[in-house]
Amino acid sequence: MAAVETQRDTLTIEEAARRLGISRNSCYTLAAKGQLPGALRLGKRIVVSIYIFEKFLRGEDKND
Repeated sequence: MAAVETQRDTLTIEEAARRLGISRNSCYTLAAKGQLPGALRLGKRIVVSIYIFEKFLRGEDKND
């Protein structure tokens, strides 16, 4: 049986940092300050909503 690829709805902090061209630590700092759109704390992990993050990268208002 072939593996089914699922589309993820979140990025890791490391993935978001790479996309922004900043360090992982800088990305964690932005998330902690509430300045990383789409960052969500799930238990001990922080993930970033791809939908909100990509709207931010396109310069769209996150409340649209």
